[in-house]
Amino acid sequence: MDDIALDPFEPSPAPKIDPSIDIEVEIHRLRHERNAVILAHYYQDPHIQDIADFVGDSLDLSRKAAATDADVIAFCGVRFMAEVAKILSPEKTVVLPDMRAGCSLEDSCPPQEFAAFRRAHPDHLALTYINCSAAVKAETDIIVTSSNAEAIINQIPLDQKILFAPDRHLGAYLARKSGRDMLLWPGSCIVHERFSERELIKLQAAHPDAPVAAHPECPEHILELADHVGSTSSILKFASDSPAQTIIVATEPHIIHQMQKAQPDKTFIGAPGADGNCNCNMCPFMGMNSMEKLYVALRDLEPQIHLDEDVRKRALRPLQKMLEMSPKSAPMTDVSSIGAERI
Repeated sequence: MDDIALDPFEPSPAPKIDPSIDIEVEIHRLRHERNAVILAHYYQDPHIQDIADFVGDSLDLSRKAAATDADVIAFCGVRFMAEVAKILSPEKTVVLPDMRAGCSLEDSCPPQEFAAFRRAHPDHLALTYINCSAAVKAETDIIVTSSNAEAIINQIPLDQKILFAPDRHLGAYLARKSGRDMLLWPGSCIVHERFSERELIKLQAAHPDAPVAAHPECPEHILELADHVGSTSSILKFASDSPAQTIIVATEPHIIHQMQKAQPDKTFIGAPGADGNCNCNMCPFMGMNSMEKLYVALRDLEPQIHLDEDVRKRALRPLQKMLEMSPKSAPMTDVSSIGAERI
């Protein structure tokens, strides 16, 4: 694992594969032979999204995989997402096409430093965004997602101090929404920080009837320009429900693939970066996965996610707490008993 930390933006080398084979056909064959379920996050390459059994948010994908009888989970996303799948499905083999597919939010919150931060603030309840390592989850009181965080915060007594990690932008947005004064860990997502306020204003001027949908991981100056702020699934719903024929999207641009499939008559424009286009806002970590690496992962069942059992059990508890506090109107697979026999 040491080589993973050397250059976080350098993907693993492309695998050497017989050029005569049909990668897509082989993936389908191995899916059945391995009794595997293929998961793809919204930020994956469209080819991977189209071959997946499920496409969605990170936690939703792990819940769906846990509810299947699959023996293998091939998670096309980033490392912390595959770890969540392993936390919820310890009996399943979980593979990630490229183990170097990390996350800037995860990297910004090293477990030992977070544990020291917690010890320095023992009177604070620790709420941690799901975009973190299993080791950080194990040091957490409640895990939250961008979909349920506000509802969970609103259930916490007003006299209870809260610390929020690792995304300072999401934390600041939630503090404004809830009126709570929260202690924020100084992490951020490199993708959502790259949107340019100046370029977005210029794009809005060119498309005055186009609403802006933004993810709350964006800095405040971008969120202030948005007509809708929400998680990836919330942004997809807004894109579907909005009567607007053109919509500007301020999150990783690969999500537009699903929008175009659902609403082919609408136009979706990725919010621009400083260079005036959305290309610089593509997640370099999500882009490390490929169809070739997915094929090899299913063929070799490597690279595989392994978690220390004590860490897994401690990381499961704040996920269960999240389930207990999540709005009941939001359908969620019951993970309250998943892995419970090992606790």
